[in-house]
Amino acid sequence: MKKIAWIIPVLLVVVLVQSLYIVKETERAVKLRFGKVVQFDLNPGLHFKIPVIEKIRKFDARVMTLDSRPSEYLTAEKKALVVDSYVKWRVKDVQKFYTATNGDIVRAASLLISRVDNGLRNQFGERTLTEAVSGERDELMSELTASLDQVVNQELGVEVLDVRVKRINLPDSISSKVFERMATERQRLARELRSQGKEVAEGIQADADRQKVVIEAEAYRDAQKTRGEGDAIATQIYAQAFNADRSFYEFYRSINAYKDVFKNRNDVLILSPDSEFFRFFASKNPDSQ
Repeated sequence: MKKIAWIIPVLLVVVLVQSLYIVKETERAVKLRFGKVVQFDLNPGLHFKIPVIEKIRKFDARVMTLDSRPSEYLTAEKKALVVDSYVKWRVKDVQKFYTATNGDIVRAASLLISRVDNGLRNQFGERTLTEAVSGERDELMSELTASLDQVVNQELGVEVLDVRVKRINLPDSISSKVFERMATERQRLARELRSQGKEVAEGIQADADRQKVVIEAEAYRDAQKTRGEGDAIATQIYAQAFNADRSFYEFYRSINAYKDVFKNRNDVLILSPDSEFFRFFASKNPDSQ
């Protein structure tokens, strides 16, 4: 009897614990009875259920991010693009969600990815490459979010809050050709710039050579002019000195001539003793001769 009295309270506690459950503010829940849904979208709070007979399925009602794998789409010009996108979504209608997916989040994500893929394919197929990449990208995302939200809300009971494209690339086969074409274009531009630079450099060099010739010619002209003026002044000075004392000037010129002739001892000069060159050695007074 004591054992029975001890077991009964324990069983009552176990039954009470299994009869109570809590639905959080961030959750959505359905009640199943023998596997059949008897109550949808239970309100947050403390609830009761019949143990063993009834079960509770809970789903996360917070915003979730579904990151899809990059996929290839064709634009209106039949040009391929590799698009990497993601979706922000959450469970909205618990009854539709459980009916369509049996409460399987993985299955729901798979169905949602399939519809996002179809939506992106249709949106990119209606636009050119320029419009898809930059011109109408925001409009594309808005239209896709609105249309996708309407479809999946009716089919899956989920709400699509946002669809965004993270990155748009060209396929590897096309990217290599684009890069090669860009490299060829840059090389052509580099050759053109080098050619223009060479042409400008040759023009500068030619102008510098011309200025050099002009400057040297003007300098030679000025030098010759200065030299001529100096020679004229020197000649004038020589003439004035000669007129001032002709005998001394002739003697001075002869002395300088002797110095120039006899400054190198290795030179040999053969002259007649009565040569005019030595007339200042022949007499103390050359004018008397």
